[in-house]
Amino acid sequence: MPKNNNIKTMLIIGSGPIVIGQACEFDYAGSQSLRSLREEGIKTILINSNPATIMTDPSMADHVYLKPLTTKSIIEILKDHPEIDAVLPTMGGQTALNLCIEADDKGIWEDFGVKITGVDIDAINITEDREKFRKLMQDIGVGVAPSKTVTSFLQGKEVAQAFGFPLVIRASFTLGGSGASIVYAEDQFEELLTRGLEASPIHEVIIDKALLGWKEFELELLRDRNDNVTIICSIENMDPMGIHTGDSITVAPAMTLSDKTYQKMRDMAIKMMRSIGDFAGGCNVQFAVSPDEKEDIIAIEINPRVSRSSALASKATGYPIAKVASKLAIGYHLDELQNQITQTTSAFFEPTLDYVIVKIPRWNFDKFEGSDRTLGLQMKSVGEVMGIGRSFQEALHKATQSLEIKRNGLGADGKSYTDYNQVLSKLEFASWDRVFVIYDAIQMGIPLSRIHEITKIDMWFLKQYEELFNLEKEISKYSIENISKDLMLEAKQKGFADRQIAHMLECLESEVYTKREELNVNRIYKLVDTCAAEFEAHTPYYYSTFEADVLNKDGEKVNANESIVTDKKKVIVLGSGPNRIGQGIEFDYCCVHGVMAAAECGYETIMINCNPETVSTDFDTADKLYFEPVFWEHIYDIIKHENPDGVIVQLGGQTALKLAEKLSRYGIKIFGTSYESLDLAEDRGSFSKLLQDNDIPYPEFGVAETAEEALDLARELDFPILVRPSYVLGGQGMKIVINEKELENHVIDLLRKIPNNKLLLDHYLDGAIEAEADAICDGEDVYIVGIMEHIEPCGVHSGDSNALLPPFNLGDLVLEQIKDHTKKIALALNTVGLLNVQFAIKDDHVYIIEANPRASRTVPFIAKAYKEPYVNYATKIMLGENKLSDFTFNPQLEGYAIKQPVFSFDKFHNVNKQLGPEMKSTGESILFIDSLKDDTFYELYGRRKMYLSK
Repeated sequence: MPKNNNIKTMLIIGSGPIVIGQACEFDYAGSQSLRSLREEGIKTILINSNPATIMTDPSMADHVYLKPLTTKSIIEILKDHPEIDAVLPTMGGQTALNLCIEADDKGIWEDFGVKITGVDIDAINITEDREKFRKLMQDIGVGVAPSKTVTSFLQGKEVAQAFGFPLVIRASFTLGGSGASIVYAEDQFEELLTRGLEASPIHEVIIDKALLGWKEFELELLRDRNDNVTIICSIENMDPMGIHTGDSITVAPAMTLSDKTYQKMRDMAIKMMRSIGDFAGGCNVQFAVSPDEKEDIIAIEINPRVSRSSALASKATGYPIAKVASKLAIGYHLDELQNQITQTTSAFFEPTLDYVIVKIPRWNFDKFEGSDRTLGLQMKSVGEVMGIGRSFQEALHKATQSLEIKRNGLGADGKSYTDYNQVLSKLEFASWDRVFVIYDAIQMGIPLSRIHEITKIDMWFLKQYEELFNLEKEISKYSIENISKDLMLEAKQKGFADRQIAHMLECLESEVYTKREELNVNRIYKLVDTCAAEFEAHTPYYYSTFEADVLNKDGEKVNANESIVTDKKKVIVLGSGPNRIGQGIEFDYCCVHGVMAAAECGYETIMINCNPETVSTDFDTADKLYFEPVFWEHIYDIIKHENPDGVIVQLGGQTALKLAEKLSRYGIKIFGTSYESLDLAEDRGSFSKLLQDNDIPYPEFGVAETAEEALDLARELDFPILVRPSYVLGGQGMKIVINEKELENHVIDLLRKIPNNKLLLDHYLDGAIEAEADAICDGEDVYIVGIMEHIEPCGVHSGDSNALLPPFNLGDLVLEQIKDHTKKIALALNTVGLLNVQFAIKDDHVYIIEANPRASRTVPFIAKAYKEPYVNYATKIMLGENKLSDFTFNPQLEGYAIKQPVFSFDKFHNVNKQLGPEMKSTGESILFIDSLKDDTFYELYGRRKMYLSK
């Protein structure tokens, strides 16, 4: 059946600001969906309040409404666009589904004649209402855990009495496991039941008998209106039941399922999807499997929408689930659509992987002081990384190397835990660094049977770990001079980094690299092709691996390197790696725009990134995608292979910026601002000297490298003092201290966490106003793209502040100083590209807090507010293709735009929610107001005096 021609205009609901449990995987899904619908000639209208995303870029939809996700906004849009025929709510996570249900309950869709596509309300209600779901599963003969739905405290106590402990409490209609918990004993029950009932919007929880220790699996499915169903990907959680799947290490395809059980699971998933309503689109089903020979299967839940896992499954298989689901929503059948990778076969097929995917979550517990760092049913991770390898071991190592937590992989980096009791405790109470602790336990000699008994992780995974440790022991017997080619090849095939091998051989990383080249143990690149090479793939989406030499019929050594290098001029854009607080989706927005601008300048564009949630790692964003760790060894090998004209580091946040020094040292061209200038801005002491030389005021400061130096400085500067480390993002480690004891404790703690760092101590300007400016410089001229004034006083991190564009009460004298200082700094730093400068304003004097010659968190916000493609212009200037004078700037904004931070404190009970110099927000929204008389502004401005008052 071809598409439904009655649908000419579609409303798409986005997912709003990034929060834990609902991150940029929905930006990726929404972006794919919008492109997919526009290909079909359908007019697209988007509502989403998140300014940091590609999804809300004006190029993505015919009309983008940056409005709050409320039924009031929906009604306004439907009145403005009576031509809207249908709404697609399945691309915006739980937020979009909940809004769709609320609009349906209020009769809004019916009033405006709008049809819900991609799902039906009954399907949502059945899957979200735990009791309805349990009854349906019983009706269709699919097993579920013994459970009972309760809507009151008293009912809950009765159920607990009947079931006994341990129990699982899950709140209805929530996302990311909000309100969910495992109750091990009676004394925890009352508090956790109350928490669950409060978290559910309908004050309902389901209490399950806990299946602790059972294995957890997920299947990603697609279904069309003809009832064709295809399974796109099987995913196995390495962690057993009891840890939220968003916080689990996951592996695709499933590794430890027998074929018989897998077939049974597929049949159950298809039956479940067909039973929840007559709809076409994507679906995620989760199962628990008993860890014995019987392999009993129990259904946990089904989500009738694209999910967190469908982004991962899309990147794992190369099958664009959201893109195809959107076409199914408008009537197409699977067998009518084309496989996007091969471009010759049908989309009605099940991908076959000849490689392994490992996803590891990325946490930010350091931002949530006092938080419980153990993992459970409530999701706590803020991002994730994905590794692709020929084996589980290689993929696992690549994923650990992508995390950017100062680890080089598993073991062999001198950072292992060595305290027996600490290791046992971390295994028993699942910790964020469990992936490393398992290796440490084996290294310590704890038997696999004991590790399995404590963690319930399948023995197959533990044996994979043990093999890695045995290989490390074997390599450690040799030196760089006498290690054999076979042993070196095996180490690389199992994912060990050159740095790790250097640690084992007690030599330098560069010596390992040289030795590998001598032995001809070199990285090659393989296509991600969905069909295990049965059909030719046309999409240049690559991962690296190592292969033994193969002899052809003429006896010549060959290797199967599938990445063909062209002779075009080319540029590499370094991505920003995993999402974390301080470095989120806004840098992905910048990378994507950088790629598009470079393509407009005639460059072949090459993207390197390891984040499966993002648009930058979509297989057709750049001309070539290398899904690899943003880790020096991997990047250098790609650069040697591709020989680009240069590399862009300004757009990928601190991740890309940190690699500038190595690029410069190896003689690789950096497009835009030079490494020397980037380094000058990062080094707090050197930068303050630059300000001094240019007569630009800054708070009194000094640089310290020891606690003793810090205390001496403090006596000169006077308290309160702001302590800031160099080379960090998101205000990491920044703190305002008010006495010598606080100062000493903080400095010692910082230097332990970030050794050899230069700390800048500033006299803190109490009660100052904070503002920031973003600018573009071409080395000669400077254009200020926007000045924002923060509502919260100086001392609250800019990422956590509500901020207005343009400023609302800075006088002409202050604004002139801001403009003058920004231009002077841009030229003094020899900036070519973007620059962000932050200011403290006291008694009409403007002081510089810091400057960052790179894309900032606020650039996408200003671009959306002013409707100008600033990253596009800045990239063309970095590439030397244009000067500022080539562009006509025409910012358009009536009234004001407010950047409002969003926090995920609800995931962390009993944490310090006070705001300060270290960033804690996970996302942001944009709100447009006509004037300062708006109630929202009044409320925000009224609250500013709460912060940092003496």
